[in-house]
Amino acid sequence: MKISYNWLKQYIDIPESPEEIGQTLTGTGLEVESVEAFETVKGGLKGLVIGEVLTCSKHPNADKLSITTVDVGGEKPLQIVCGAPNVAAGQKVVVATVGTTVHPTKGEPFLIKSAKIRGEQSEGMICAEDEIGLGESHAGIMVLNTTTSNGTLASTFFNIQSDYVLEIGLTPNRADAASHIGVARDIKAAKKRAIAWPSIESFKVNNNNNTTLTIPVTVEEPEMCPRFSGVSISNVTVKESPSWLKARLQAIGLTPINNIVDITNFICHELGQPLHAYDVAEITGKKIIVKTLPAGTKFKTLDGKERTLIATDLMVCDGEGKGMCIAGVFGGMNSGITEKTTNVFLEGAYWSPSVIRKTGMHHGLKTDASFRFERGTDPNGTVYAVKRAALLIQELAGGEIASEVVDIYPTKIENRIIEVKDKNVNRLIGKALSRDVIFGILESLDIQITDKKEDRFTVSVPPYRVDVMQEADVVEEILRIYGFNQIELTEIAGTDYLASFPAKDINKFKRIVGEMLTGNGFFEILTNSLTNAAYQQKHQLTFAGEPVEILNKLSEEQGILRQTMLFTGLEVVAYNVNRKQKDVKLFEFGKIYWKDAAKSGQEKYQEEERLALYLSGSFETENWQNASRAVSYYDLAQQVAHILQKSCVENTKQEPLTDALFEFGVKITKGNKEIGRIGKVKTALAKDFGIKQEIFYADLNTSLLFKVANPKFVVTEVPKFPEVRRDLSLVLDKQVTFAEIKELVASTEKQLVKELIAFDVYEGDKIPQGKKAYALGFTLLDETKTLTDEEIDKTMNKLMAAFEQKMGAVIRK
Repeated sequence: MKISYNWLKQYIDIPESPEEIGQTLTGTGLEVESVEAFETVKGGLKGLVIGEVLTCSKHPNADKLSITTVDVGGEKPLQIVCGAPNVAAGQKVVVATVGTTVHPTKGEPFLIKSAKIRGEQSEGMICAEDEIGLGESHAGIMVLNTTTSNGTLASTFFNIQSDYVLEIGLTPNRADAASHIGVARDIKAAKKRAIAWPSIESFKVNNNNNTTLTIPVTVEEPEMCPRFSGVSISNVTVKESPSWLKARLQAIGLTPINNIVDITNFICHELGQPLHAYDVAEITGKKIIVKTLPAGTKFKTLDGKERTLIATDLMVCDGEGKGMCIAGVFGGMNSGITEKTTNVFLEGAYWSPSVIRKTGMHHGLKTDASFRFERGTDPNGTVYAVKRAALLIQELAGGEIASEVVDIYPTKIENRIIEVKDKNVNRLIGKALSRDVIFGILESLDIQITDKKEDRFTVSVPPYRVDVMQEADVVEEILRIYGFNQIELTEIAGTDYLASFPAKDINKFKRIVGEMLTGNGFFEILTNSLTNAAYQQKHQLTFAGEPVEILNKLSEEQGILRQTMLFTGLEVVAYNVNRKQKDVKLFEFGKIYWKDAAKSGQEKYQEEERLALYLSGSFETENWQNASRAVSYYDLAQQVAHILQKSCVENTKQEPLTDALFEFGVKITKGNKEIGRIGKVKTALAKDFGIKQEIFYADLNTSLLFKVANPKFVVTEVPKFPEVRRDLSLVLDKQVTFAEIKELVASTEKQLVKELIAFDVYEGDKIPQGKKAYALGFTLLDETKTLTDEEIDKTMNKLMAAFEQKMGAVIRK
């Protein structure tokens, strides 16, 4: 956001340099990223003076050149060779003296040197308007109709204004500072100075019957338009704006259009209240209706593009219900101000930020108006703004104020009342401040103290401070004006509360797991914690607690904090697949968020560390040794097993999973704690992201993994006695899982069975329907002696009997 230094000084006394005031603003939280000089004409016409052509004769060696002598106020006239066809004695002209750098309208700047032109000395240049950035014409030199003294600086004659522009990196929460007055408020608080608000006392309606022009307004959607203010001005003359107004707009990067439109832009950047001006002649029925139009309605905007409206687009319509403007975003093609306009209706409104944000995002429109409305403007400043603009129009365009202010404000938006405890102020700031200091800062920010008690006080926050919603925000206001640099650092960092620090480092744990995954071919990703609520709304998905909605969201696509890692990960998968990178192995450490309703009725916010894995496409790159195959559930399950093993998590259980995110999958638990879930992503969800291939997804609780992980390890001697491998094939009911088999084996023989694997699983026409065949491998070991055949057979017989009796298994020979 650009702020003009000279413009800012119009409202508050600023003896400091632009750089110094930039440091002050940065200290208050309005970070000034740069300070740049600005001139209404590039180069500021430095080195150019007004001169008078005393003599003019033909050049002896060139037919199209003339030799002139020009009085520029020096000791003697300058001889200048000139090629302009219109140069003549007696003319007042603009002269660039030797050593001057001129800045043409087009092309690069160039230096004026003393030189011989066709054998004749030339000590300067008589200028055309395009050569010094004052216009486009190169038909001849500029001839001035003036009696100004020779030698007068051209910058003085043409009233060239210089300024400094402060580029502020405005954060989304500081909508209150999106104007010169808004920035002046912070200077007022930091420097303890007063703001000189522009006066509107002279606002007066001309009640002459010939000029009265009242436009009735109806607001059909008061929730979308809580306040609408407007006024009519008659008999105006649309023309070029005066130089001071053009200079103000040009300094902040705006192009002047005409006096009416320029005034609305001026007010927008002066007060932060966007306005819109309508040509009354184009308001059919001489009535305004604020409403939505049916979805699919076509509307042509000022840029000449025809746009298709959606049902939530709020429109300012004429008496026949035809759209004239997309409310708070962009004007229409036919209702704007032209040179033929004589009567103007000026609109100043407060629109619902969420409505403006949704409309702007849908149509891909980002305007100065929508930038402010979608963040939140001052609902109590609309009348002041239209009166201020009306007076400027009356001053610069003539005419009369032809109506009282129309002000539709059915439900006033009141100040927010917040209770603040003294102990919390001191605790959060890290320093005890006196109440006099605290109250002085708050009152300088227009935050009034409404109640004072021994250990707390109550404040009243105006609605335009959209970022001050709770006690911590009030403390932040105190701190940023008091100054972060005034908070002393102690030699030993500490807090005013007891803290226990974990012996283990979760970041080290993440790094170890991450290194293992990257070693197995995975790539780490980092996605935004903000996501689109529509993802879960479309499929009616519910998660633990309620979603946390962002108050000052930049868009609906980033409207809530994620409750699952899946959606942001699918965005990355889709991005890669759409760019022909179909073999995807990704992992991400991140957080999910939700809110719970506490017993007191207040919302309690929660967050949890998660690890997400995504697997899709081919298992490995196609090569001459191995045929390509698609990844499967078991490939991802193996990676999860590695993670559990690396985390030293043992004795986990797997249970079949019913989850709206998965086609199929399992839930991994340890005791009564769920460690995570793994399975195939629902096909319908993947298609929503444009993904047609299978995706396997694992979601693990990083905090729980870290908490139960045992980083200790025991070194044991390599067994002196040999292991024995025995295989067994059995037919079981299809519903029996491998986890259940492992559990039965562990309960039947704990000592000798060291490892159990399933090296084949078969379902088909070779076995009865509803059955499944397992081929199991048992590793047996006695660490104290060599196992005999009798001991091995006894163990296997005991296991077979357990399978037959407890699972109804059929042992295959």
